[in-house]
Amino acid sequence: MQSITIFDSSKRYIFLPIFVKINNEKFYEFEAILDTGAPLTEFSDEALNLIGLLPAKNENIKLKPGFQTQKYNKVVIPEIQICSQTIENLPVYVSHFEKSWGIKALIGLDFFRRFEVLINYKLGQITTKPL
Repeated sequence: MQSITIFDSSKRYIFLPIFVKINNEKFYEFEAILDTGAPLTEFSDEALNLIGLLPAKNENIKLKPGFQTQKYNKVVIPEIQICSQTIENLPVYVSHFEKSWGIKALIGLDFFRRFEVLINYKLGQITTKPL
């Protein structure tokens, strides 16, 4: 089914809410950015620890200079909603994010491989539909 998601085109990045469901319970909402340079979707170790998919964060992970994450593991998200599209059993990278970034996830190219994605900056809309 096609869906339209609104974003703020005046910001430097495309920020989107994403929703994760664990054990058929409530959805957890996180702020994410659309990142066409990321091969796979990434989640912060902090967010994964909060929802119980990562027993403990690796406190020894150090970030390299610049706006980049430090990937160090993989987990499977049982159910995630991105742009109102549901994906089950999505493998994601566990990454360490700088808290000042204000996000908990990067939406990677794995999302684009599953959906037709049209980004209209003028209208601030992302239209998605399954391939």
